[in-house]
Formats: sequence, C-alpha cells, structure tokens
Amino acid sequence: MSDPVSPDVPVAAAFRELEHLVRNLGEEIGTFRKRAQQAEARLKALGAAPAGDTSAEERVAALEAENARLRARLDVATERTKAMLERVRFLRQQHLLGGES
Repeated sequence: MSDPVSPDVPVAAAFRELEHLVRNLGEEIGTFRKRAQQAEARLKALGAAPAGDTSAEERVAALEAENARLRARLDVATERTKAMLERVRFLRQQHLLGGES
C-alpha cells in the first residue's frame, strides 16, 4: 500500500521551480550588467570628449540667447507700460483739475 503522492514529488517540483527562478535571475543580472557596462562606456566617451556634449552646450547657448531676447522684450514692455500709466495719471489729473473750474 504505497501512497500515491510521494513526499519527493512536491520537493522535486519546488526544486525545479527554484532552478527556473535562479536561471531567470541569472539572465536578468546579465542583462543589467550589460546595460551598466554600456552606460559606463557612454559616460567615459562623454568625459573623454574635449568639449563634452556639444549638442547640449549648443542648446544651452541657444536657450540663453533666447532668454536674453525675452528679457529685453520684457524690459521694453515694462517701460512702455510705465509710460502709459504716467499718461493715464496725467490725463486723470487734467480731467479732475478741469472739472473743478
């Protein structure tokens, strides 16, 4: 009278599952290692370049130039707004002084 479910069957199934998980984990670690090595190589290449990332430097220069243009436009608009406000104040004063006469 043997037991149809042997205690070795669950252990063997668990061992196969563990073996499968370890194999998958090893593959994932290999993938991560390869990606890390590629990233390190890119970083070294960027650091070894004499000017660094030239496209980034060009973008920064373009953004700084645009920022300067926008600041200049803002300054002009601010001055025009102040001038218009002064004119409105003057006209209001003239109106009030003219109304009292």
